[in-house]
Amino acid sequence: MPSMERSLILFKPDALQRRLVGRILARFEEKGLRIAGLKMMRVTDALAAKHYDAHKAKPFYPGLVRFMTSSPIVAMVLEGKDVVAIVRRMLGKTFGPEAEPGTIRGDFGASKSFNLIHASDAPDTAKREVELFFKSEELLEWTPTDFEWVYDVKDELK
Repeated sequence: MPSMERSLILFKPDALQRRLVGRILARFEEKGLRIAGLKMMRVTDALAAKHYDAHKAKPFYPGLVRFMTSSPIVAMVLEGKDVVAIVRRMLGKTFGPEAEPGTIRGDFGASKSFNLIHASDAPDTAKREVELFFKSEELLEWTPTDFEWVYDVKDELK
């Protein structure tokens, strides 16, 4: 199978509390993206601090850490060609009121502080984030039967 880009996806506490994980996950599968890892977990203060280190000096940081540790989350690794850019477009703008209808946040988000889901913003960021949330043995390589129909890569699979 050709090498695929990865992205970390976090279904945040509001997505779980609102029971939207399945509906959102289905959109990624319908797009043809491959799940390489998936687990439900609690984010510790230490993990939240590492993950959101770039925001440490910002005024919203304490509330963000409190929010991310308030309830379980679902962490997922998606794989696909250009998966980071594809997922970012699917999410829409950061907060629901500004996100376009048809995007995940546009369809499910109404809050100016809760935004349902996190996705890596660049391939290099994704590598760091995936390593924070998943051990290598938790990520599986596999080929969906529809792979060649999603990507038109019949010749690459030989």
